[in-house]
Amino acid sequence: MAVKPAPEPAHKCLLACVQRGPGFRNLKISAEFVTSAAGADGFPKDRLPEVALVGRSNVGKSSLLNALMRQSLARTSAAPGKTRLANFFRVQRGAAPALFLVDLPGYGYARGGDASAREFNQLADAYVNRPGHRGLILLVDSRHPGLESDMDAWQWLQSLPWPGAVIGTKVDKLTRAERARHGRKFETLFDIPVPLVSALTGEGLDELWKMIANLPKATAA
Repeated sequence: MAVKPAPEPAHKCLLACVQRGPGFRNLKISAEFVTSAAGADGFPKDRLPEVALVGRSNVGKSSLLNALMRQSLARTSAAPGKTRLANFFRVQRGAAPALFLVDLPGYGYARGGDASAREFNQLADAYVNRPGHRGLILLVDSRHPGLESDMDAWQWLQSLPWPGAVIGTKVDKLTRAERARHGRKFETLFDIPVPLVSALTGEGLDELWKMIANLPKATAA
């Protein structure tokens, strides 16, 4: 399947907004779409710290990015598997140094078949094999613990020299009993704490922002 870069807007959207919620009520967030890249040649040359989101095509990466940035900069689609590029967003939270949030293409959707899988592997390998300070966050659907593709993705992340973490999305769709049960299951599967978040309600975004700020600092030497 041919990769067609998404057209850039006539001007870049530079935004300043306030992150709502108990931990960030008065915290200014500035976010800017920088570029979409189909390979290493298109990656930004700025050596900013980076945090990349990885997950299945329907896990809600773009929606979560928009919730974090409090602006609809990341494109969402009703058809999973449409994003075939790495999308870079320059974000500055309060007085903290700027960093890139990176939306990597989703995996695990049959629409593109083997060709799509090869494209994902090539782009992901190009991304993780370049120098810099970065962290990677695996997003998993909190409704479905233990999917084989998620466990394979986590094994891949653990093989990399970059710090990684796991976040469960769409927690607003779980009952209270399911939250407790699935939360325990995720921690057993991944052997680390797995915070559950919601792009819809904002639940858990405070903890996620802290994770984003700290992951690049833990980059292996």
